[in-house]
Amino acid sequence: MVFGRHSWPFALTFKTVAFATRVPFQSIRRVPLIFCGADLERMLSPKAKRACCDKVMEPVKKIGTHNGTFHCDEVFACFLLKQLPEYQDAKIIRTRDPKLLAECDVVVDVGGEFESEKHRYDHHQRSFNETFQSLCPEKRWVTKLSSAGLVYLHFGHRILTQLLKGTAADDPAVQVLYDKLYENFVEEIDAIDNGISQFDGEPRYAMTTNLSARVGHLNPRWNDVDQDTENGFQKAMEMVGKEFLDRLDFYFKSWLPARSLVEEAIRKRTEVDASGEIVVFSKGGCPWKEHLLNLEKELGVEPPIKYVLFADQNGKWRVQCVPDGLNTFENRLSLPEAWRGFRDEELSTISGIPGCIFVHSGGFIGGNQTEKGALEMARRALKEAAVSNGTNLS
Repeated sequence: MVFGRHSWPFALTFKTVAFATRVPFQSIRRVPLIFCGADLERMLSPKAKRACCDKVMEPVKKIGTHNGTFHCDEVFACFLLKQLPEYQDAKIIRTRDPKLLAECDVVVDVGGEFESEKHRYDHHQRSFNETFQSLCPEKRWVTKLSSAGLVYLHFGHRILTQLLKGTAADDPAVQVLYDKLYENFVEEIDAIDNGISQFDGEPRYAMTTNLSARVGHLNPRWNDVDQDTENGFQKAMEMVGKEFLDRLDFYFKSWLPARSLVEEAIRKRTEVDASGEIVVFSKGGCPWKEHLLNLEKELGVEPPIKYVLFADQNGKWRVQCVPDGLNTFENRLSLPEAWRGFRDEELSTISGIPGCIFVHSGGFIGGNQTEKGALEMARRALKEAAVSNGTNLS
């Protein structure tokens, strides 16, 4: 075979490439290097040399945080930062050495300094009392921020836009998800790290499996021979990141689309029952509670909705009570006490409604074979409540 000027094969040693391009020998990948003549000429051109050197010599960015025992807030803060293009390849430096921290491009949860212009996000200093509302007055959250909340507040919109491929930064969905994820994911981390109780008084039971607790369990035990925390920190960042991405995926693909379905049901409520206190969802299984409570306020719904109806996975129908609020098991109007805990024919006999399947002993949900039967259960419950309150629903 005869090779022309631009096609003859040429094998180079690593040292030859290093000498020709002025790239440190140690930086050359250890793979076979075989080029044709044209390839070699392009590689050795001044432009190629500059591009190669710039890429190899570009300094790696550094994210600084403290060493030793790790907590959910700085683990999550580091994960969030690494979702941004400028920090995706950053090295995490875990230290309390001020000199090493000063060399970092961004520092979280250590250093005694909060200054966003310098990318310093600590919350331990005596002077720090910032909340989401104090930094963004249009927001309602007043929980003291941790490093997680600080990073989320300053970078959250960009991070969500980066993760939701094809979504513009000004898309209303980004703002809705930004608020939703703070209130339902990040704020909990802020509160726990700052020692803020969820409620006053003694809890009725222990809550030990929250995300912050599970991160804590990845630290070495006090009596472990190996007290190195690096491996646990990496595991924690992977765990926290996965949970955040799973939650974002759920909110974006399931929770957000459910809003339009709930709104449609609310607008049609008087077609279901003249009282306007019963709604029927065209599709069951959607996350409806938060949307319904918010939309009632936005649409000025009065009187408040008491029951929602929807088909379950087996094609049977459910009647479920609307709760007093998002974080309570209290209902606006529970199903009649006389029905609770009964099933099937016995329940149908007691209620006088055919096709009954069950009513939970807590009175918050019941079932019927048909939509008509479930609707009758809701109507009968409204009527019994009106009678006991001395109100006429006829």
